[in-house]
Amino acid sequence: MIRRLRWKVVAVTMGVVTAVLLLALATVYLSSRSSLEARTREQLNQALQGAPDAPLQPGEGGGSMPCFVADVYAGGTVRISGSSYFDLNDEETLIAIVQSCLGRQEDSGVLEEYHLRYLRQSSMLSVRIAFTDSTLEQSTLRSLIGTMALIGLGAFVVLFGFSYLLSGLITRPVERAWQEQQRFLSDASHELKTPLTVIMSSADLLAGSLPEGAQGYVDNIRSESRRMKKLVEGMLTLARADDGGQKLVFSSLDWSDVVTDTALLFEPVAFEAGRELLYNIQEGLRASGDADQLRQLVSILLDNAIKYAPEHSAIRLHLEKEDKLSRLTVENGGHPIPPEAVAHLFDRFYRADSARSGPGGFGLGLSIAQSIVQAHGGDIRCVSDERSTRFIVTLPLLK
Repeated sequence: MIRRLRWKVVAVTMGVVTAVLLLALATVYLSSRSSLEARTREQLNQALQGAPDAPLQPGEGGGSMPCFVADVYAGGTVRISGSSYFDLNDEETLIAIVQSCLGRQEDSGVLEEYHLRYLRQSSMLSVRIAFTDSTLEQSTLRSLIGTMALIGLGAFVVLFGFSYLLSGLITRPVERAWQEQQRFLSDASHELKTPLTVIMSSADLLAGSLPEGAQGYVDNIRSESRRMKKLVEGMLTLARADDGGQKLVFSSLDWSDVVTDTALLFEPVAFEAGRELLYNIQEGLRASGDADQLRQLVSILLDNAIKYAPEHSAIRLHLEKEDKLSRLTVENGGHPIPPEAVAHLFDRFYRADSARSGPGGFGLGLSIAQSIVQAHGGDIRCVSDERSTRFIVTLPLLK
């Protein structure tokens, strides 16, 4: 749990840091691009201001940026002048460039197919268009992006290291409190088991020696002692699962046989409760896990379904293969569980009135089931609607 909490702190921190870093880098990029475009337009504007009858000399009208200018007169004559950086002898290509530019609605922009940026100026007698090579601008931007990517990656790695170290400092008090709480639960559960055993043994001895009128009191003591023992064992199981003290023996097993055997054990239980247990189990599904823990998982789900299913209704258990996973579904009818209750069903000691408030329960069964599923690398969830309430467990299968 603490490890997950620490990674959540890291994830939240890095999410915020990444958002701020991306925003800063995007601001730098957009500002640089805007500055480059403004500088290019200024160079093009200077080229447009040259005398229409005086040809531009290399470097003139473009400052440090080579440009060429096309003067399109009303009679259709086109005159090209400009920097020797460009090949101005290919008349066919130049006419195509000019026509492409004249077909644009915008007075400035980029001709992507020719890698040229243009600026157009119209007058009564002619249209003057200045062009410059946009690859210079694009190469500058690509170089900027590469530099920012390296800076961003370096900053991300450094900040990730700092956030991981800081998350350890932040979660240390939580970890200490959690360990103390788990130690208390484990120690208290161990300490309670001995007096409960004594009480149950003493009640058994008294059962045969008391007057008939006092027998009911002894039965109450035995019944409540058994309930308390069940609660203590549940708390101890969860405490061991939390601190890693629960020793699971993983081995290759027939998951189908485990589910079938557990279902057979619950057939008489369902019959005595006035319910019918129906099951459809796909054979030959093998998994890696602790057989005892997986039997307890199926038992918890079946016991829960029998307890809350309407009388004379059917409880359905299905086990089937889905790709590389097994899907175990335990379904019972009855009133649907409210969505706000479904979200807390696996919380410890949670007992919603319409969902889990039943006789003999403490609200620990589903928490134990969840810890078993998580220890086996699976997932458990509840779906409840007008049709039925379904607990669905997915576990990985062996190849």
